Amino acid sequence: MQQSTRRQLGGIGVLALIAVVASLVLSPQRLLAELAHLSAHPVQFGFALLVLYLVRPLFAWPISPLSALVGYVLGFQYGVPVALIGATLTTIPPFLFARYAGRSGGGLFARLNDAGRRFIDVTGATRGVLAARLSPLPADPVSYGAGFSGVSLRAYVLGTFLGEIPWVVVEVLAGASMRTLSIEGLSAGIHVLILSFTLALLVVAGPAYRHIRAGQPSW
Repeated sequence: MQQSTRRQLGGIGVLALIAVVASLVLSPQRLLAELAHLSAHPVQFGFALLVLYLVRPLFAWPISPLSALVGYVLGFQYGVPVALIGATLTTIPPFLFARYAGRSGGGLFARLNDAGRRFIDVTGATRGVLAARLSPLPADPVSYGAGFSGVSLRAYVLGTFLGEIPWVVVEVLAGASMRTLSIEGLSAGIHVLILSFTLALLVVAGPAYRHIRAGQPSW
């Protein structure tokens, strides 16, 4: 095994350990409940929410509880734009980390970089990120994958913003309808999963078809 690969796997292990320890020490349910109590103080609530969005990738928490919290506190009308901006913002740190790591040398990250670039070459940057966000994949693996693929920050933000819309709308609506804040069992319905997955396939269907056709021999 190459030294660079060992070093990269060690870094991944450290990040995973931090996420596990954080999940054991900090309870998302309790933390979000405490944050909801700040709703009477808009400035403090906004600052605490911003910090939580920024540090969320370290805990490897899903975005859905934060979107539900925003819906619970702000309601549907104001919650959707705030949660959509937050969902986009919270995916940027892992994207930037992977983008830097993918350029830092060989090893495992270099292979991930090559695989990501091949996918983006077929779909296009914004379209590829959009399709990945619409698909029912965890947020952070998509962020790391996009970073390793070398897409621009602008294409990544645009694809993420558009792709998160259906998920955020459903999660904010769920939060706004709660009588008491609870993240247990919070998930999109099967119809939302099917719809988003179908949209993801439609987004990449055209480029994928043209790529396959271009690879076929002429008779």
